[in-house]
Amino acid sequence: MQTTAEHDDTVIEEDVLRAGFYALLSALLASPPSDETLKYLSTLQSDDTDVGKAFGELATAASATSADAVEDEYNALMIGITQGELIPFASHYLTGFLCEQPLANLRGDMALMGIARGDDVSEPEDHIASIMEMMNGLILGNFDVTADLAAQKKFFDAHLAPWANKFFEDLQTAEAAVFYRPVGSVGRAFLAIEKDAFDMD
Repeated sequence: MQTTAEHDDTVIEEDVLRAGFYALLSALLASPPSDETLKYLSTLQSDDTDVGKAFGELATAASATSADAVEDEYNALMIGITQGELIPFASHYLTGFLCEQPLANLRGDMALMGIARGDDVSEPEDHIASIMEMMNGLILGNFDVTADLAAQKKFFDAHLAPWANKFFEDLQTAEAAVFYRPVGSVGRAFLAIEKDAFDMD
């Protein structure tokens, strides 16, 4: 995503951690990880929480694979010869077609916030990785409009809550998924935390 705003250095530690979750999921869903990233992921620690258990599964999966293998898996899941096993776009999940009203709604909110698609990006902006990246930017204050918690919730409710959990559920059960199965688990566990936090607020 392109923006002209500067990063907000006053973001509290809890929100920096939230933004980190979005950044991690965005990176893993935008492209297959490198061997260096897999090595880092293999060091993630598990605990008794849902997200901690998912991190443990992801660490195990990362230590048992290679960048080449994950690239093949990513291509089978997200790209394919004509299309991948999954179609990771909001419009597809919500309407059954690409480039429909959910994309138009997202573009409208992007324009209001000063968010533009990168020059090197050709796919529609409602890709799951792109929306995760936008949430990261909203939390860190990277865009032209200040996004307080209420604005973050509004964006989350409009562009992730209606479909992202189903996408991560599909990722957990996809035939081609091995490394990406626990990525789906991390995504679902984190979205549940976000939803509960927004609801309490």
